[in-house]
Amino acid sequence: MRVLRISHSAVVASWREREAALRRAGLEVRLLCARSWDVGGSAVALSPAPGEDVTGVRTAGRHPALFLYDPRPLWRALGERWDVLDLHEEPFALATAEVLLLRWARGLLDRRRGRVPYVLYSAQNLTKRYPWPFRALERRALRGAAGVSVCNEGARHVLRGKGARSTVATVPLGIDTRVFFPADGGPTTGDGPTADGPVLPDDGRLAVVYAGRLEPHKGVDVAIAAVADDPSMTLTVAGRGSAEADLRARAASAGGRVRFAGALDAAGLAALYRSGDVLVVPSRATASWVEQFGRVAVEAMACGTPVVAAATGALPDVVGGAGLLVPPDDPGALHAALRRVRDEPGLAARLRADGLVRAATCRWDAVAQQYLDLYAGAVRPPARSTATCGHSPAEVLLVAYGAPDLVAQALEPLAGKHPLTVVDNSSLPAIREVAARFGARYLDPGRNGGFAAGVNHGLAHRQDPGADVLLLNPDAVVSADTVTLLQDALAAAPDLATVGPRQVDATGTPARVEWPFPSPGRCWLEAVGLARLAGPGRRGSFVIGSVLLLSGRALGEMGPFDERFFLYAEETDWAYRASRAGWRHAVVPGAHALHLGGATSTDATRRETTFHASQETYLRKHFGPAGWAAARAAQVVGSAGRAVVLRGDRSAAARRRLGLYLRGPVAAARATA
Repeated sequence: MRVLRISHSAVVASWREREAALRRAGLEVRLLCARSWDVGGSAVALSPAPGEDVTGVRTAGRHPALFLYDPRPLWRALGERWDVLDLHEEPFALATAEVLLLRWARGLLDRRRGRVPYVLYSAQNLTKRYPWPFRALERRALRGAAGVSVCNEGARHVLRGKGARSTVATVPLGIDTRVFFPADGGPTTGDGPTADGPVLPDDGRLAVVYAGRLEPHKGVDVAIAAVADDPSMTLTVAGRGSAEADLRARAASAGGRVRFAGALDAAGLAALYRSGDVLVVPSRATASWVEQFGRVAVEAMACGTPVVAAATGALPDVVGGAGLLVPPDDPGALHAALRRVRDEPGLAARLRADGLVRAATCRWDAVAQQYLDLYAGAVRPPARSTATCGHSPAEVLLVAYGAPDLVAQALEPLAGKHPLTVVDNSSLPAIREVAARFGARYLDPGRNGGFAAGVNHGLAHRQDPGADVLLLNPDAVVSADTVTLLQDALAAAPDLATVGPRQVDATGTPARVEWPFPSPGRCWLEAVGLARLAGPGRRGSFVIGSVLLLSGRALGEMGPFDERFFLYAEETDWAYRASRAGWRHAVVPGAHALHLGGATSTDATRRETTFHASQETYLRKHFGPAGWAAARAAQVVGSAGRAVVLRGDRSAAARRRLGLYLRGPVAAARATA
């Protein structure tokens, strides 16, 4: 297989070990990268090793998303025959758009050869709505990609929500175990350890080390505060950054127990890790940044050094059970964790052993194998698997908040025929008793985090992680035969993410269960009374979540619900994200269910406020501030008009909604919480 890789950051020699590992695996890999790039505040120039197939390309611009390559070397390289184009740039970056435009033009010149399939890379684990044209460039790049590699699970969920249709593989950032290895054991290949880094004094105190940029979001001030008042601990800080002067001033109170080692190369970092008793990664989250991987944590683990990290961004996934996690911005919790490493019998030894196992998954040869799998899928994309009529029973997931009689009524027809799980947001003994009566597993999350949080708690503790999941409201009743019909519908159409039955209320009156996705434009159509004339929209429609079967395959791709939705619109948001990723949603005509509707809530005003607050959250998330402003204006205009034209209770309801939207639904919901 011939692979053309383009990556501006590959100027760093150690990061080109990915290509070296791929070549050792039998691939022919050509690499194009920047001639020079700013890495950690210092300009790094490309310095190829003898015989290394890498070409430096001039770049215009310094920001990773706002630079362009000299198109001439790219044009020449794209003119050759490749099996895969690996574009190691963010999907929204200008460089990505440039390369894909050149690829498109090359395809026009040689139609017989066609356009080479391409894979992208992303580390962005915050959902950001970029301004035009970056938003459009990102959408188009994701839509045509044959695969995407990400370095954290958060980025995978973000891309699924933004419309990525192909495989999104979580591949860790690699480390060179010829450099990073324990002090008591040499590297697997290459020479032994060097002594270029700082060596910490062995004076009986706990030697804490930090490596990384000295910037406010890295939380180095938290690490200084954690050790400042404990004479039994020292801290060595390696790195440079804009916050260095402030950090040095803060360290003065530690009486010389905080040292600054400056910027270190790879060998120096390895020596630092080996000399320390524990590495801290005290990163904090900001509105625009969270930790995207935390390579220093894996490097330290490879050196046999225990890790204590803040539970933010990708660090929980990277560190996992191989280190200790503490709340961010909490010096007291960090200090307590450091004392545990020092004082708790056997803990440091366990963390060293587990860390070495975790670090082994980030060896370059292991990383290369995951890229081989990604490339193979890009060349021969797998079809979505289809279930058979012999599918395993769907797991029924019911989120309860009080109303034990309704919970019993919902569970009874399915008991003994489907695995049942009850997540009790009310923590009531009566709900536990009902669950036990029908053989359901009972889960108490210990708080009422809302419906989405309850669903996620159930999904995280599924009895069969790959099974389809039926979301069932306590005020709904469905038979086991109907659930079978729903599962058969999923099996027959592998692009279906959710299916639901037709529903009637207690009087037998049919209820609408399939709705178009909300949008600012649809809000205006409703405001002027033309909503019925509009179709479902280009994203299709969704099925309400009172009785809703979720495909296990779609859950595996799309991940959990967004817990910002306390109640209402959580299934709308999940379904919209799935639609953008190529999935569909449908009502199964022959399936029927009873839904009492609102039977678990007696406060109609609060229910309405919560509903519209969730609509605001949805519109802000998917259409941005401008989209929400347009939708809000439509609601204000429509409510004002109905308040004038209608009479009696309908006029009063319109006036209430007008007041709600003038105030803002989210603000009103917070005031009543």
